[in-house]
Amino acid sequence: MSQNEQFDGEYQEVEPGHGTPQNTGGPRGPKLWQTIIVALVAGIIGGGAVVGGYAYHENQSKPAPKQTQKVKKAEAKTKVSHLNVKVSSDASDAFNKIKNAVVSVEAYAKEDPNSSIAGMYGDSGKETESEAEQTSEGSGVIYKKTGNTAFVVTNNHVISGADRVEILMNDGHKLSASVVGHDSVSDLAVLKIDAKYVTQVAEFGNSDKITVGETALAIGSPLGSDYATSLTQGIVSAKKRTIDVTNSAGVATGQATVIQTDAAINPGNSGGPLVNVAGQVIGINSMKLSSAGSSGTSVEGMGFAIPSNEVVEIVNQLATNGKVSRPALGISLLDLDYISSSDRKKTLKLPENVTSGIVVMKVNDDSPLKAAGISRYDVITGLGDKQVKDIVSLREALYAHKIGETVKIKYYHNGQEKTANVKLSLEANDANTSTASNER
Repeated sequence: MSQNEQFDGEYQEVEPGHGTPQNTGGPRGPKLWQTIIVALVAGIIGGGAVVGGYAYHENQSKPAPKQTQKVKKAEAKTKVSHLNVKVSSDASDAFNKIKNAVVSVEAYAKEDPNSSIAGMYGDSGKETESEAEQTSEGSGVIYKKTGNTAFVVTNNHVISGADRVEILMNDGHKLSASVVGHDSVSDLAVLKIDAKYVTQVAEFGNSDKITVGETALAIGSPLGSDYATSLTQGIVSAKKRTIDVTNSAGVATGQATVIQTDAAINPGNSGGPLVNVAGQVIGINSMKLSSAGSSGTSVEGMGFAIPSNEVVEIVNQLATNGKVSRPALGISLLDLDYISSSDRKKTLKLPENVTSGIVVMKVNDDSPLKAAGISRYDVITGLGDKQVKDIVSLREALYAHKIGETVKIKYYHNGQEKTANVKLSLEANDANTSTASNER
């Protein structure tokens, strides 16, 4: 077999011929030349020479030698060196600058008594409070301290649906936390705690200035508070990776632009900081890719963090208003993909080259599109400087703007391409920012 040939999982038997010893060990027995080769290889490995094969087999048959000499206890003892080694690295220095600002976040939600067997039979009152609670754990980072109050940022999915939230500090103190605000679109939440035991506050770095290949440190509580303030090290694998985001029901809710890193991120790291070598927060760890494709191929070293510049913008709104204000169009809509080719031609009167967009099915009375003349069965193909292909891309284009801004909308009306300048005066409610609704 040549070096370029690959073993296909099955040896092919050699037909007897000139210069090839016959197989004398039966139909399935080993060939003599194969036995010789195995012996030679064993000899080379065992003794460094061909004759080592004999020594190897001979030694295998001998019993282990008995102890022939007693060793004095003093001669067998060892000890730990008294030499003090001072280890300093960028990673350890960065960790020391932020470690006391990283916390574990414990969220508690009371279990529905009717969902348990005891509840079905009217025995739910016998359960204790602890038995009637379910908990989820994540991480967070203290980013601001004002007087007796400190603010913690974490992921929205860590505290979503919780009736009670507690913070476990790095020094072991456990504090009650109140939710200041949370946002399902960005997956961020802000908590408020007593600042009595806060000794360190994290600093946000500029995520626009990071470079691919630079050191990235993830700090948090993988698998829960038993492993609190764990540090893992990797690099920035990509500065701006666009990934699809789904809600708990598996429905696509949009896309997110995130930092990709190969620093180990595990369940429980959610909400913890991704840190640079200066100890600055450059992202909030949010998710990891553990499998890909329909085959469920295992994936390693692909974690994602919300960039710090976006985090700062969101948490400032949450701390001030308790929510993030985003514009809405006030329409019911449908992806063009769901419209048959005959309806595209007869009802929408679209040119054949228009193959993507969203169809306006209804314009609400308070919609800013109403004054612009956009009506039912119009097809929106662009918003601002972004192309609109479907509901997800429309949402991304819309949320890139703020309430009060005027944007240009490109659409088709009765087969004719038109543009309209629309002032975004309507605010999206929580219902159509947290799910892939057919209303925007």
